[in-house]
Amino acid sequence: MIIVHHLEHSRSQRILWLLEELELPYEIEHYRRDPNTSLAPESLRRIHRLGKSPVISDGDTVLAESGAIIEYLVERYGDGRFKPDPASRAWLDYVYWLHFAEGSLMPLLVMKLVFGRVATAPMPFFAKPIARKISGRMNSEFLQPRLQDQLALVEDHLARNTWFAGDDLSGADVQMSFPLQAAASRANLDALPHIRDFIQRVEARPAYQRGIERGGPLQLLGA
Repeated sequence: MIIVHHLEHSRSQRILWLLEELELPYEIEHYRRDPNTSLAPESLRRIHRLGKSPVISDGDTVLAESGAIIEYLVERYGDGRFKPDPASRAWLDYVYWLHFAEGSLMPLLVMKLVFGRVATAPMPFFAKPIARKISGRMNSEFLQPRLQDQLALVEDHLARNTWFAGDDLSGADVQMSFPLQAAASRANLDALPHIRDFIQRVEARPAYQRGIERGGPLQLLGA
């Protein structure tokens, strides 16, 4: 039996979605964030040393990292589904977007969240103007331009493809769903209609909705 160690409002929601798409039996161990810090509880460290989510247990196998978990589930249980033929061009897109999600897009979103909190964090009154100036410049001169470039890249790809790896849903779509949902929670997507449509199609899928029913509502931090 696969066990998903599921932290509320986190990346592990997409693992529940994939398991529902694969129609695999699984159980959920629920973990709640610290109400003051929003961090995962220490109990997750008993499952994996870093204490992060998602983590799955499959028999004696314990695996962390969303991309690794997605690849493991697709390879072990997909029976050829949710990934393109390795000889096809779509396979290159599959590999690229599977890694782009956490390697390029998500770090910018996390940094944007962190620097946004710096500006409002408790601190001595004389430090606030300095902190706000630093966080503001970091956002306007570094983070936002790079985030716009990356979202434009995604928008262009989705304008020419139904899903990230061609005409069929794949693990790359599962991986890309969370950072795009996070981006949408903090920005107006009127100028990015294909990203908006992708998110709507994902969230309308019965398997996605079943994952939400079992895992609980997804409220993105900083939204």
